[in-house]
Amino acid sequence: MQDTDILLRDLDDDGILRLTLNDSGRRNALSEAMLEALAQAIADAGENSQVRVVVLAANGPAYCAGHDLKEMTAGRAAEDGGQAYFAKVMAMCSATMQAIVNCPKPVIAEVTGIATAAGCQLVASCDLAFAADTAQFSTPGVHIGLFCSTPMVALSRNVSSKHAMEMLLTGDMIPATRAEDIGLINRAVPSADLREATMGMARKIASKSVMILATGKRAFYAQREMPLAEAYGYASSVMVENMLARDAEEGIGAFLEKRSPQWQDQ
Repeated sequence: MQDTDILLRDLDDDGILRLTLNDSGRRNALSEAMLEALAQAIADAGENSQVRVVVLAANGPAYCAGHDLKEMTAGRAAEDGGQAYFAKVMAMCSATMQAIVNCPKPVIAEVTGIATAAGCQLVASCDLAFAADTAQFSTPGVHIGLFCSTPMVALSRNVSSKHAMEMLLTGDMIPATRAEDIGLINRAVPSADLREATMGMARKIASKSVMILATGKRAFYAQREMPLAEAYGYASSVMVENMLARDAEEGIGAFLEKRSPQWQDQ
């Protein structure tokens, strides 16, 4: 596990990998360098058998302020006015968000400070999210003539249409308690309790079979995009395959025998 200046990695004995955004001077913006570092770290976590759960945290007063607007503005100096550069950055960002969803390991956001625009998208892309009760969220692109179209993709898959549209159309900042109410985050907790709340959940999940969690995460996101009948057909086939897994046999046996299961992650 190699740190970079802007992204720190720490893997504990429980298999919980903490990735910490560490570019507070730029409010942990999703610069090209940050997107590259984050995408690589998520890919590495997916392939590392020692990693069971990923926690995505941040240093500084802002969790993530979205794209680096100074970097984006500098891209306008190109002959095409920045079109190719903007397309490149949007593709990088979209790939990073999809990498989180496609990562076989559960990813939990631990949110302090503000998460705005693509930073809000980052939170919405994680499987679970816990936030300090002082945290705030917004998709403020409309304030600067830039609708948050890519954050909209993750946001609209986590909260209801009307709540998503309210955030997108107004750009208003919402508190963590409201984010919890609309389903953007799982829980808002006092700042002093945030790390333990996140790590407590991470440890609980890390105690399960890695293979079973990967199967379930993949199936969850796949069936969500399917019509009802197709989703049931797909989920049924996943259940059949899951029942044949060694860890399913062990888990059911342990339940019937009233003992703790011994996972082999297969």
